[in-house]
Amino acid sequence: MLTCAIVDDEPLALDLLEAYVEKTPQLELRGKYASAVEAMEGLRKEPVELLFLDIQMPDLNGLEFSRMVDASTRIVFTTAFSQYALDGYRVNALDYLLKPISYKDFLEAVEKAVEWFEMKSGKEVATASGNGCIYVKSDYKLVQIQLSRILYIEGLKDYVKFYIEGEPRPLLSQISMKSLEEKLPSGDFMRVHRSFIVQKSKITVVERGRIVFGREYVPVSDSYKAELQAYLNSRML
Repeated sequence: MLTCAIVDDEPLALDLLEAYVEKTPQLELRGKYASAVEAMEGLRKEPVELLFLDIQMPDLNGLEFSRMVDASTRIVFTTAFSQYALDGYRVNALDYLLKPISYKDFLEAVEKAVEWFEMKSGKEVATASGNGCIYVKSDYKLVQIQLSRILYIEGLKDYVKFYIEGEPRPLLSQISMKSLEEKLPSGDFMRVHRSFIVQKSKITVVERGRIVFGREYVPVSDSYKAELQAYLNSRML
């Protein structure tokens, strides 16, 4: 269950979201506020994991207030104006709900939040010992990946891309590189860059300090060159 709060200067919108929260078992309402200024003090005393935040409000708007909220709180913006969507994502909002908000859209945002917190707590990757596979969450599904088919992994802020042998497109999952690296077998995988992990057995060509995978090149940063060279030297004729 996630703790949450609502900030909206429209009484009807505030009441509607409160009703949605009350019938959603994944949520526990800790506060509702009619302005960002009021929420500022309330959230300082009673921080929450998820915040439903209106954008257009007097005195202090939601976009401005989102930059003041604790970094551990995830934000779902609510607004009647679609032009704010891009700005919402620029401040790393978890989701964006356009008024009038249906319960279906609200619930989808909640499910996204639940998934994000599960991933953050380290449940995002489950290793199935003994059968050489991992399970990762992607597009609200749990997907099995055979370790032997992974070519390399690219980190993109809060997400990673799995480049898999025989697959035309990479698989995207919201996982931190650090968490993923801890779960992958170190005997098979190697970090070669802050943003890249490669499978050792799939390294077939190294050219000008880069690992070649077909038409793609994976850079090797200076801090990882010695480890890569040691691995190659141990197998060089």
